[in-house]
Amino acid sequence: MNSNLISFDKCLGSACKDLAVLESSLHWNYHPSSGTADVAFNKANAKDSSNWISWAINPTSKGMIGSQAFVAVHESDGTIKAYTSPITSYATVLQEGTLTFKVYSVSASYTSGHFIIFATFQLPSNTTLVNHAWQEGLVSKDGTLMPHSFSSPNLHSFGTLDFVSGKVSETSGKVDSRTTFRNVHAILNTISWGIMMPTGVIMARYLKVFDGLGPTWFHLHRACQSLAFLIGIAGFGTGLYMGNHHGVHHAPHRCVGITLMCLAFAQVCVAVCLRPKKDHKCRIFWNVFHYIVGYATIALAIWNVLKGFDILDANKIWKKIYVGIIISFAIVSVIMEVITWIWMCNKKMIKSEKQGDTSQQQP
Repeated sequence: MNSNLISFDKCLGSACKDLAVLESSLHWNYHPSSGTADVAFNKANAKDSSNWISWAINPTSKGMIGSQAFVAVHESDGTIKAYTSPITSYATVLQEGTLTFKVYSVSASYTSGHFIIFATFQLPSNTTLVNHAWQEGLVSKDGTLMPHSFSSPNLHSFGTLDFVSGKVSETSGKVDSRTTFRNVHAILNTISWGIMMPTGVIMARYLKVFDGLGPTWFHLHRACQSLAFLIGIAGFGTGLYMGNHHGVHHAPHRCVGITLMCLAFAQVCVAVCLRPKKDHKCRIFWNVFHYIVGYATIALAIWNVLKGFDILDANKIWKKIYVGIIISFAIVSVIMEVITWIWMCNKKMIKSEKQGDTSQQQP
């Protein structure tokens, strides 16, 4: 048994189990004659302010939707509020409400890093084997409960509980649809917006100065950006799907994503349909638009990919790897900037020397 566990006055003689994730444990008493249970859910190493915890049982299925939750929140005035909340969608902010089974009491306390929910309730349908889930999260400055993290422990904080035998099962480790869409969304957008788009810009800027390549740089640039745009559309679509079907909303990340799609679509339309010839008087305005929109898209894309890693709260190694890739792009750009500058200077010198020789040969 975890040494952090403490004795609960309301659960003397109760069964107790350490839960698999989130440094949590569960104590309970089951009363067969009445079919009721006294439960104490303990979150160890909890913050003493601006956070919430929840423990729930789900009478209908495993996971979040349909869960009947007991919630405890640190209020802004330092008090602790305990209440019940039925969860009907992934977009829930744990509003207070009545559960589908009878609740006799619910309260909470905070002592020395232990945030505890106490509850007494009637087991639904008099069953003793239930699906249960537990979570933790932060509270915003205006008192709104913020969504929990998307780290692996938070996505695997559910299982089954047998009040009679005391058996608590861990999750099977299977990835649910929301996690799958989340991972696909992250991979598609990191590859497209975060890697391929900057690569296409680097090719366009530094390869076109080398005369021997001819139009190759343009074809490479167009192919890279076109493929990145198509992959980006797929990534954008998965984001919209998660928002509409799984209630995953992160306003800044979402708004920047929509902005990126608008900029990219405008860039494609202008580049394909409105590109004037090089000697056209409007070409300079087209170039300015193309450069500004292109570099703005790259800057926003990199920011949004990094923001996405923060939202996922994924293993920090992935964010570090991506930061390493961006640093590599920056180093390559600096090196190529020097090389192309030297190349252009030599090219101008050779051209001026040839012009000088030609003028001297003329009578």
